[in-house]
Amino acid sequence: MILKGFKEKSNKKYLNKLLSERQINVTDNKVESLGVILNVDEVDDFELFRKLADDLKVLPNRLKIIAFSEGKKEDLLSWDECYNLKDFGWRGAIKNTELQSFLNKDFDVLISYYQKEILELKLITAQSKAKLKIGILQTDERVNDLIIKTDLKQFEVFKTEVLKYLTILNKIK
Repeated sequence: MILKGFKEKSNKKYLNKLLSERQINVTDNKVESLGVILNVDEVDDFELFRKLADDLKVLPNRLKIIAFSEGKKEDLLSWDECYNLKDFGWRGAIKNTELQSFLNKDFDVLISYYQKEILELKLITAQSKAKLKIGILQTDERVNDLIIKTDLKQFEVFKTEVLKYLTILNKIK
């Protein structure tokens, strides 16, 4: 138990370091790739994000959805890539190569669709090399560049707002 607390503290310290060093560079590039991080314990309908990608005119091979669960991986066989607490080490270290490759991908937009305050989800979002990060309102507003205040169950409202703001930012083809 004590080691778990130390590990969490080291990950929080690493998260704060990542967020304080983040450089935001605004470009006029159109959205061609989309990454989605979601908490499968809160939302398990990934088809919603495929439809959103279609609306953004993102090709299916340029869409990548990953799921996180606080439960065990064996319970989530329906997901191709589902990660849990065991995929994270000390100081923000990622133990899973597929998750690390997701984080190294340079997405044009990353959507963080979760509401629960889970440190590992914040770490994934902060470590991502995405150019624009969009998420739902949380207590730490430094994690995302664009924050949409909505409930998880109101995906259509979220989708409308994402499309509206990406149009305003001239990111949609």
